[in-house]
Amino acid sequence: MTDIIAGVEIPETSAVAEATEFLRERTNSLIFHHSRRVFLFGTLHARALDLRPDPELLYISAMFHDAGLLIPFSETEQRFEVDGADHARKFLLDRGFSESAAEVVWMAIALHTTPGIPGRLGPEIAATTYGVLTDAIGWGMDRLEGDQMDEIVAAHPRGDFKKEFLQAFLDGLKDRPDTTYGTMNADILEHFVPGFRRVSMVERINNAAWPR
Repeated sequence: MTDIIAGVEIPETSAVAEATEFLRERTNSLIFHHSRRVFLFGTLHARALDLRPDPELLYISAMFHDAGLLIPFSETEQRFEVDGADHARKFLLDRGFSESAAEVVWMAIALHTTPGIPGRLGPEIAATTYGVLTDAIGWGMDRLEGDQMDEIVAAHPRGDFKKEFLQAFLDGLKDRPDTTYGTMNADILEHFVPGFRRVSMVERINNAAWPR
């Protein structure tokens, strides 16, 4: 039976089913429901803006976009967005997707916290970020119909999302604070971690080894 939420059909492919199971088993209900809402909101925004993302690639992007908060990809310490993007790339290549498809999804995930750029790129990349922005900070809610919002939240409840989402970011970043340099992720540590102080670009230039 086709799964349709707020007029959005969940793609019926083996990769979608496996990505769904991957997230259920390896993350938690907060990230799972958030990721599904990102797909649904992103699809609705894409329709309104006449974008035409590949539904399967958009779904994979949405489902893996925050996976890196909970599942480091390798021994190398890197931004959580890159961890999630690397997971998604491997997931797709292991299942026979093309390098170009994997690259689209990698970019969608790696750039989803980078303001001003995703909306200028391909539809999957833009729609992923639009979905994230809607669920995280309420961007674009005025463009969506009330019954659509209600149906999405009924299917994938928010619970105490604001508090729990910030805690998830804190838990995922506090042990790798250097990876937050130059990103909005440093906001989380600056707010919650006593003594944390972000390093500015001015300091990096002034402290460089050059004499002047």
